[in-house]
Amino acid sequence: MKFDEHPTVLRYREAISQDPIKDKQFLTVSRLRQLALEAGADDAGCVSLNRSELDGQRSDILQAFPQAKTLLSFVYRMNRENIRSASRSVANLEFHHSGDEVNDIARRIVKSLEKQGIPAINPAMGFPMETERWPNKMWVISHKPVAEAAGLGRIGLHRNVIHPVFGNFILLGTLVLDAEIDEESRPIEYNPCLECKLCVAACPVGAIAVDGHFDFSACYTHNYREFMGGFTDWVETIVTSRNTKQYRQKTNDAESVSMWQSLSFGANYKAAYCLAVCPAGDDVIGPFLNDKKEFIKRLVRPLQDKQETVYVVAKSDAEDHVIRRFPQKKVKRVNNSLRPTSIDAFLKGLPHVFQKGKSAKLNATYHFTFTGTENIHATVIIHDRQLKVLQGHTGYPDFQLTADSKTWLAFLAKEKRLAWALIQRKIRFKGPPGMLLAFGRCFLA
Repeated sequence: MKFDEHPTVLRYREAISQDPIKDKQFLTVSRLRQLALEAGADDAGCVSLNRSELDGQRSDILQAFPQAKTLLSFVYRMNRENIRSASRSVANLEFHHSGDEVNDIARRIVKSLEKQGIPAINPAMGFPMETERWPNKMWVISHKPVAEAAGLGRIGLHRNVIHPVFGNFILLGTLVLDAEIDEESRPIEYNPCLECKLCVAACPVGAIAVDGHFDFSACYTHNYREFMGGFTDWVETIVTSRNTKQYRQKTNDAESVSMWQSLSFGANYKAAYCLAVCPAGDDVIGPFLNDKKEFIKRLVRPLQDKQETVYVVAKSDAEDHVIRRFPQKKVKRVNNSLRPTSIDAFLKGLPHVFQKGKSAKLNATYHFTFTGTENIHATVIIHDRQLKVLQGHTGYPDFQLTADSKTWLAFLAKEKRLAWALIQRKIRFKGPPGMLLAFGRCFLA
């Protein structure tokens, strides 16, 4: 049988001749939004791939779906009181089931679109991710910028999207479509964030500062203890323990059971208190406005007063914060699991592990020259507790360091000692040795 005479080919060509619009893959935003609501979403909006808000991830989206033209963003409401509960099992059950529902909603929309001949994909709401990329960006799409562009809210002080009606008690989903749309959604004109600072007060590790600074490493180390890096640290604890007794000295039975629970039922968040106490949003703000003291007593105090283990990296800003602010909470030191596997990852990761408090007395410019497998020049400026990482050598350096790329990464991973690297001339520096130590104090070890 000739290809052009195959029944499938004939039926398709006949259908297109009768309905030529079908092949143009053109959709209205109102229809897409209706599809999302019918599938179970609580709100939705659409943006074209060429929107400026997507400049930072456009190439990643096209890599995942080369024919991408439009993004459909939607929100799904979580049950507020579950998220507010001081019992982590209650809150995490809500996170897990809501996350599953977001993925199911996205699949239902894609299935409906495919029936209409519109190709589309639905990247995961959270997990699974492209783990082979670790420790670099593992996710296919960054949902928050898309949601902001689609008019579904704005990112608040706590770095979560706040919907103008539902508040931050939402999870986000995104679909990528091979279809043009008639018009685009636009960002809302104001930020629903009240800047009440309750998220600052509730955060057990001080990750959210009053001035807007966000300590990524503090949040990551504690809240995500049973995710990615925390899990690898736990595995290394097992491997490096000589026997059961030594393992139990490092990890108590409750922690082992908690890790089992995460492995069995899905990784559990240790905090997410910033979401729990946020009063923003039309549906949420009432109790806060009616009686702020009662709101704080009922929702903020139980989280602040809760006796729990808080995971921190030794000598970090987070450790100082817990000891000073929450003496009833137990501090447990763990290893920094944000280990770079390339010089590029090292430089891009510096802002994530920067310890603002530890940098208070340092004002200096560092020139880095990496050789070997990666030939990279970079400038790191620490001034007035602010960090800048620049490509190339800029300005006059107070300290210069030249290092073989592999040796430097091995040193960061604690696989090579600095003294050995200096003797072998694998790492060399020019400037006061104390400045290298001061630099190290500004970042997680």
